Amino acid sequence: MDGLVLALMIPFIGTTLGSGFVFFMKEEMPAKLQKTLLGFASGVMVAASIWSLLIPSMEMCSGMGKAAVVPAAVGLLAGMAFLLLLDTITPHLHIGNALPEGPHAHLSRTAMLALAVTIHNIPEGMAVGVVIAGALQGGDWISPTAAMAMSLGIAIQNIPEGAIISMPMRAAGGSRMKSFIMGTLSGAVEPIGGLVVILLASITTPIIPYLLGFAAGAMFYVVIEELIPEASEGEHSNLSTIGFAIGFVIMMVMDVVLG
Repeated sequence: MDGLVLALMIPFIGTTLGSGFVFFMKEEMPAKLQKTLLGFASGVMVAASIWSLLIPSMEMCSGMGKAAVVPAAVGLLAGMAFLLLLDTITPHLHIGNALPEGPHAHLSRTAMLALAVTIHNIPEGMAVGVVIAGALQGGDWISPTAAMAMSLGIAIQNIPEGAIISMPMRAAGGSRMKSFIMGTLSGAVEPIGGLVVILLASITTPIIPYLLGFAAGAMFYVVIEELIPEASEGEHSNLSTIGFAIGFVIMMVMDVVLG
């Protein structure tokens, strides 16, 4: 039980540490650094989606022959559709954008930034939760160390991500403490979402391959819709490419070596 709680909380701790950067940095994060970190986060999420989610989903269904790809494919499309729905019905503001997205709402820029990041963090929490659920079921598809590798990988990319969240909130007019709290709270959805997925998987074990694909699809949506466009806009986009490569390799190595 202690290991389960730790695995769920590690990504949240990463967000908290990153949000704390607001106390040590200037009001605005340098554009070069932000693009590098956005690329890094994208690389971690893509690698985690492939090695920790899609491949285990197909391995769990290996007895289905060529149809083993179906749960992963169905889950991936459902995950992307779910995030698209959240993106459509939730008023939010992406970092660096002047105009909010979603339905009109009388919310502050800080609140809408926080909602955008909360949407972003939902799939990460689900990904950690479903990998832990798969490890709890036993079998050779997902080991406890692989679940911990997933948790650590998400936590590593949450550290720069937390800084990327809290710094614009500070620049938007919030105090350092308020920006830190909002950045930290945006990561609280991760352990909550992970726990919900674990409880759901414990009730219906056969759904785990679909949930693995679902989490991968949700993370792909965030990368394609938000991270890559923000990282590629304007100058210094080559830094985001370098960051992507580093993040991808780190997560791939962690998953293969620890898994």
